[in-house]
Amino acid sequence: MKKFQAIFMKEAIALSRQGSNSNVGGPFGCVIVKDGIIIGKGSNMVTSSNDPTAHAEVVAIRDACKNLNDFQLDGCEIYTSCEPCPMCLGAIYWARPEVVYFANSRDEAAAAGFDDAFIYDEINVPPHDRKIRMEHVPDAEAKQVFRDWIIKPDKIDY
Repeated sequence: MKKFQAIFMKEAIALSRQGSNSNVGGPFGCVIVKDGIIIGKGSNMVTSSNDPTAHAEVVAIRDACKNLNDFQLDGCEIYTSCEPCPMCLGAIYWARPEVVYFANSRDEAAAAGFDDAFIYDEINVPPHDRKIRMEHVPDAEAKQVFRDWIIKPDKIDY
């Protein structure tokens, strides 16, 4: 890790400690950097916001995208205090940064009480066999919305 990158990781870790100590959420922090400048920050805010999606990476992605006025993080680096959970990993892939650096591993998170293994396991299970019941309910109008999207001339691809 380059010297400047270590500075950004330390900032992500400081955010994880700050959020944990202030009881806004769990011990997770994240910064997003573009061209050597922090453009987004986040700490876990699940418990204080009553939002199960308010993980550090998601909060930081929202902040960075707002600051960039863009829905993608082209040319950005993500520094996070822990290996992203499945939800955050999905958000990261949708945001399309260049690289993600993480400090703690998912196994270390599990040892601290944040075990996401069951979610990783559920991803490959057919929807009808998952622990939370999921039912496919086909609908002609829903299909039509997709058909309309496919031919929409002014759509913004992402």
